[in-house]
Amino acid sequence: MYLPKHFEQHDPLALQTLMRERSLATVVSVVDGDITANHIPLVFDASAGEHGILRGHVARANPLWLAAQGSAVLAIFQGAQAYISPSWYPSKATTHKVVPTWNYAVVHAHGQFRAVDQAPWVLDFVSGLTQQHEARLPTPWAVRDAPEDYVAQMLKAIVGIEIVLTRALVGKWKVSQNHTPENRQGAASGLLSRGRDDTSAMAALMGERLDK
Repeated sequence: MYLPKHFEQHDPLALQTLMRERSLATVVSVVDGDITANHIPLVFDASAGEHGILRGHVARANPLWLAAQGSAVLAIFQGAQAYISPSWYPSKATTHKVVPTWNYAVVHAHGQFRAVDQAPWVLDFVSGLTQQHEARLPTPWAVRDAPEDYVAQMLKAIVGIEIVLTRALVGKWKVSQNHTPENRQGAASGLLSRGRDDTSAMAALMGERLDK
């Protein structure tokens, strides 16, 4: 990934927060010369291994769990992103030397892929994952709510996966750091005026950098 120094994000809390809140990762692998991308919800465990481990599950019918076994993969977590109009920059009125751009936040996790084809492991993982996401709902659903034989049947259809990170997480926060504080504030205000969740999320990221 092209990563100018002023766009680097090294804060572990910021990186892990993005991965937790935007947990649907794009897992890129190369098998027999072919590039494959799979979209998989992943959970990051920072306490496991030197750089942490990502865990998830895939359909047993998905060839990834066999084809990528032991190979290097890249998991990409995409955070807030938004188009930035030059008209939002105060400097446009004086110099007109501004152009459109696209702001975004992203985390790259490089690691080694391995499948975990063990029903108890998968049951424990999906139970915890379900509990995590259902906790925010008024009437949370739990795996144990389903009949035991049905759960056993469903577990046969999926396989657990782990991505053991082989290097530190790489974060890129492209949030107009290459502009003056005035232009950045103008762009953040422009995003907020659009009244959408995605643009508001980017405006919040830009505001965090302005505060620092």
